[in-house]
Amino acid sequence: MHDLTVVITICTFLFTIAYLFWRPNVNEAIPAMVGALIVLLSGSVSLSDLGQITETIGGAAVTIIATIVMAIVLESFGFFYWAADLLMKKARGSGIRLFWLTNLFCFLMTLFVNNDGSILITTPILLMLLQNMGLKNHQKIPYLLSGALIATASSAPIGVSNIVNLIALKIVHMSLYLHTAMMFVPASLGLLLLTGLLYLTFYKTLPKTLPIRANMSLMPGSHPLQGVFASGRSNAFMRNVLIFVFCVRVSLFAASYIGFPVSLMAVIGSSALLLWRWFYLKITPLDMLKKTPWYILIFAFGMYVIIYGLNNIGLTDYLIKLLHPIVSGSLLNASVLMGALLSLLSNLFNNHPALMVGTLTLTHMGLDPLTLKISYLASVIGSDVGSLLLPIGTLATLMWMHIVRKGGVRITWGQYLRVTIVVIPLTVIFTLVLLSYWVAWLF
Repeated sequence: MHDLTVVITICTFLFTIAYLFWRPNVNEAIPAMVGALIVLLSGSVSLSDLGQITETIGGAAVTIIATIVMAIVLESFGFFYWAADLLMKKARGSGIRLFWLTNLFCFLMTLFVNNDGSILITTPILLMLLQNMGLKNHQKIPYLLSGALIATASSAPIGVSNIVNLIALKIVHMSLYLHTAMMFVPASLGLLLLTGLLYLTFYKTLPKTLPIRANMSLMPGSHPLQGVFASGRSNAFMRNVLIFVFCVRVSLFAASYIGFPVSLMAVIGSSALLLWRWFYLKITPLDMLKKTPWYILIFAFGMYVIIYGLNNIGLTDYLIKLLHPIVSGSLLNASVLMGALLSLLSNLFNNHPALMVGTLTLTHMGLDPLTLKISYLASVIGSDVGSLLLPIGTLATLMWMHIVRKGGVRITWGQYLRVTIVVIPLTVIFTLVLLSYWVAWLF
């Protein structure tokens, strides 16, 4: 590989990441595809490599797009307004109860949709809810910040809630079912710890009594299902929708277990939900062509081309020499040290490229199957949870900062760091240690 090719590939990667940090409100597909084109022209990625890249990210991208389609359908049904109304009623005037309900809502949205979709959906709903409740700016921060951290971190328990997790699963040849069996318990307990730490951090700021305005409804009067909500039949309707979506999510793991393509099962589920909406609301599926964020496919493809270029110029060979002594000791060492390393890389370079580089490296280290799996799972914890230390660690938190700023709530880096510097390292270490013991017990 020529020195000029190496320099161009490395500089392209650094400039792409820097641009994503510098301009988080710009569609991330643009810098990713420009970077991918430069890497391709430099010669570090060949045309034959593009076929391998397409095969690696294709299923993951289709699964995530199908999941986002389901989220858009849920929005058409008024689910998110219903959920916000439910949060308000269940809080019963208690700011403490609203805090726990908000975090539960964000956790479930990530499990039902994905981390980026959860941020894009829950943050505007929470902003509207908190504004209508009449809370002051500093009183809104605990709900918004904790909700964002939980929504993003909640992509760790099940691999299907994050596109980069799905791509990494393909790279290490690990099934979605096995990922969840090994990860769900330690990651969920880690999320409970994170929520508890956030509660202790915000306890003095949380309003004990909410200034709720009487008879408030968040559902727009022009919504097609306004009559259903007004008649009080919304609970039964939403229950049926949620049962269907839950069954679709479960079917993804069943498909993984029996070897059926997960992406195809996701497409079947989202298509069925689209047909239900067409029948019930008379909205044809054609609107999905406009509403679906197709740029996610372009971003994932472009970013992976750049990472593949780094792999081809020898970055993974260097990382193998660095990491092999770390992960070849014990399962505890592999878990804690890989998770810590990926946390650091994610906060420096963003979690998408960090996890891709880490996973590619692991597959070339000649590790035994169990060590490879736990190293990969630890990398996911570092990428999904450890990356939250800084706002630039994930695209989801960058988008969240932009959304809350547009919503009139100012949250500075200092305010963000004063919370995350305490809660994130403790959560990551706890989860990684628990992961090593959980996997050792399972196998």
